Amino acid sequence: MKKRSAGRVLAAAVAAGVAIALSACGSSGGSGGEVASGDYTGPQVTVTFWNGWTGGAAPVLVPKLVEKFNAEHKNIVVKDVPMEWADLAKKMPLAVKAGKGPDVAVAHGDDVATYAAQGLLLKSDSIVKSLGYSASDFPEGLMKAGSYKSAQYGIPWSVTPLGLYVNKDVLKKAGLDPETVPADKTAYMAALAKLKTAGVQGEWVDGYVFTGTFEFESLLWQFGGDLFNDDVTKATFNSDAGVQALTHMTDLIKQGYSPANVAQDGNINALIAGKTAFNWNGVWQTTNTAFDKLQWAATAVPQIGTEKAVWSSSTHWMFLNNKGQDKNKTAAAATFVKWMNDNSASWPDTGELPASNSVRNDPALVQKYPNLKPFLDELPYAHYETSAPGITSVTATVTTAVNEAVTGKKSPKQALDDAVAKANTLLEQNKQTYGE
Repeated sequence: MKKRSAGRVLAAAVAAGVAIALSACGSSGGSGGEVASGDYTGPQVTVTFWNGWTGGAAPVLVPKLVEKFNAEHKNIVVKDVPMEWADLAKKMPLAVKAGKGPDVAVAHGDDVATYAAQGLLLKSDSIVKSLGYSASDFPEGLMKAGSYKSAQYGIPWSVTPLGLYVNKDVLKKAGLDPETVPADKTAYMAALAKLKTAGVQGEWVDGYVFTGTFEFESLLWQFGGDLFNDDVTKATFNSDAGVQALTHMTDLIKQGYSPANVAQDGNINALIAGKTAFNWNGVWQTTNTAFDKLQWAATAVPQIGTEKAVWSSSTHWMFLNNKGQDKNKTAAAATFVKWMNDNSASWPDTGELPASNSVRNDPALVQKYPNLKPFLDELPYAHYETSAPGITSVTATVTTAVNEAVTGKKSPKQALDDAVAKANTLLEQNKQTYGE
């Protein structure tokens, strides 16, 4: 996940730069209607699969899954082509235009609409139907994250909600019950106060995407706000809810519950070092081997606002609209996608949750990965990344606001107002660029 954030600015710039050049491809993309079923029976084909899994356990697990799929399907050979997420975003537009792109790829939920608007993707409604999928096969709202202009372009693969990580030893030394983790604002603030009395700053707040932005967005939704209006034409994160959310974070610093100017990853490193008790971080940290030396737990993020809400990212399968795309390859790629989703029970080894409800809700999953239970329990109220063409450059303004506020450069309201003004300018530019 961390490597993904490093490429967001590049990916956004590349996406904007090629949007006009690709207009000849057709903004709505081609059709995947030739897929008749989820079991490909055509001639032997080689399917090229692009993905950004280059870190953690994914580079080991993906080839194993691909090898197993290939062994079970004599008429399909899947070629795994991993690369950095930013490189994928940079290479795919021109490769697809030249007919040399992948047959299937994976993207994050906030990238799918951009690719669709560029004409890079096949409409997947018929593929979704042929595979027997419906929105109810995945967490609520997740299929919508892969749609654009009332058409489906992505099929869910994984989700990565935020949670609260706890260093039990730190709680114990401060006289707190390590088995009772605060679940609401009253209990959470009481725990922070007791930790402060014991000389511990209990939650270190940072101003970076990982994970200050994710915490702010979770709090924004908890206070009843949203990042944008319904049609994503106006930014709304400077609402009263946004000010409450960001003020909560800056107050933690002002009241001494967090140090000022926390570095990138300073909070998770402090948790591991026993310098703090709580850290809002993603499910991917459950695979962090540095935790092996700790007495730790993961739980749902506390409800600070008026309703339960938590940020989550997602990834989605996409079928590419290459010039001269072979319909047999698309059909075979659909078979591959269905098989991967059906066989995703080991995907938590990478620090991500399978999107498929049937796999994720199998009791065997929690038995094998007990630390995942709180993250699984959060999914009914998870909010996924905004889906709209060019949105990644817009949401970068949220991080700017969070950073300016938590570092004391601006008040929460001023930081949010300034960021929303910039976001609205970018939204208008995206409207011109993508013809929205």
